[in-house]
Amino acid sequence: MTPNLENIAKGIIIAGVLLVVVGGIIFGLSRLFNWKSLPGTLHLQTGNFTCIIPILASILLSIVLTILLNLIIRFMNR
Repeated sequence: MTPNLENIAKGIIIAGVLLVVVGGIIFGLSRLFNWKSLPGTLHLQTGNFTCIIPILASILLSIVLTILLNLIIRFMNR
């Protein structure tokens, strides 16, 4: 079974729309919450170099996106 170019195009469009929506959600949430002050955030600073690693925020974002994608897949299969 070879994929139809029309189906590939639809998949790319859907992926693009999802990327824009997720980007908008992240942008909006960054305005509401200060992600740097969450517990579980590592701050590494040496001289002029600062690295902030948001471990807890990454885990929370992963859980939310997993639930969202599972719901989307479940509704698409019906």
